[in-house]
Amino acid sequence: VGNSPVLTCPPKSNLTMITWKISPRVGGPCALGYRADHNKTDRTNCSDSMNWRFRPDCDPALEIRQVGVAHEGDYTCEVVATEGNFHKTYHLIVLVPPRLTLYCDDQGNPVCEAAAGKPAAQISWVLESNSTPREEGHDNGTVTVRSKLTARSTNLTNTTCVVSHPAVNQSKSIAC
Repeated sequence: VGNSPVLTCPPKSNLTMITWKISPRVGGPCALGYRADHNKTDRTNCSDSMNWRFRPDCDPALEIRQVGVAHEGDYTCEVVATEGNFHKTYHLIVLVPPRLTLYCDDQGNPVCEAAAGKPAAQISWVLESNSTPREEGHDNGTVTVRSKLTARSTNLTNTTCVVSHPAVNQSKSIAC
């Protein structure tokens, strides 16, 4: 999330037409097109965040500025050239790193939270103890994972929570 990925098309000489067909998971489809014989571009239902990287006659790549979860979906580039028709499809999955917080609850138990990540983060504890992970889904596709540690002994001085996620790995320590 927040990056600006560039999706490339098969580079061909003697281009006739290039079309990016975009089917996002959220919202309706959109298309970007270019006709070489008229040196003309066209766009249908695409947001301003999706555009040609430079000029379609020089580089048929698509740039998605400040990618968000709503950009997830299928992106297909179709190239018509004198050598034939070519296409390439991308399935874009957006990773959202979770926000890590660690605090002590009212009973003095450490609680580790990995908020609003996509996909759901994995939470583990450095010390061997009982933990109760719970997941809470959000409307935007992100997930908050919360794990409460129940220690076997009452003489814990420092506890470390480890959060594993494809976009980030973090750890925090706390004494409750």
